[in-house]
Amino acid sequence: MSEAAAAGRDPGLQPERTRLAWRRTTLSGTVCAVLAVKTALHGGPSPAALVGCALCCALWLGLLSLAHHRIRTLTSSDTPGALTSRHATAAVLCTVATAVCGAALVF
Repeated sequence: MSEAAAAGRDPGLQPERTRLAWRRTTLSGTVCAVLAVKTALHGGPSPAALVGCALCCALWLGLLSLAHHRIRTLTSSDTPGALTSRHATAAVLCTVATAVCGAALVF
């Protein structure tokens, strides 16, 4: 990287893009949770559908908590730390489990 390019780089842009990506992720999770509730309540709630809906909502809350923690970390300092593997794994597991619960509610 040239010295001119390094001098022109704004280190504030990457955390901002990452923060916006986490916001989009939580918005997508919110839509999935709302659709899960709608699907579970459509045509009368069954016990299995209610359990699936509750699980989707719990996973959504977990993802929301992880995203909020990461956004807080990104805005707390000029040089935010890297995402820990524990948080990344938890975010992936919440996302995949939400997708599985949503698919189970549809079928």
